Amino acid sequence: MRLSLLGVFLTVGLAFAGKEEKFKLINVSQLVEQVGKVDSKPNIFDANNDDTRKKDGAIPGAKLLSSFDEYNVSKELPASKDASLVFYCANTHCMASHAAAERAVDAGYTHVAVMADGIQGWKKAGQKTATP
Repeated sequence: MRLSLLGVFLTVGLAFAGKEEKFKLINVSQLVEQVGKVDSKPNIFDANNDDTRKKDGAIPGAKLLSSFDEYNVSKELPASKDASLVFYCANTHCMASHAAAERAVDAGYTHVAVMADGIQGWKKAGQKTATP
């Protein structure tokens, strides 16, 4: 059973790895730089589940998505398709942020990024977290 689950995760990971991303990948320092800009702060979205949020917290000011793959685009994302969106999940092995970002791109958003380091990379870099 454990081996078959590993196979599923590897297959899903390879499927994402072989796919050309429709969004930009950024790291913690790039997001920190964007957040520091007065005129163009990004909208940050947490694609983690409740357990991860309880364990690791959230980036201060991030909006918590109801689901990484089934969230309501018209209710949870900004109305402007030109808004800057950044999605994150747990860590570099987590693909929930990628799925959430792809959903936004498919809905017509043009400035979409994923902070691939996730909340765990955010914390490891010494950045503050908030309790969701």
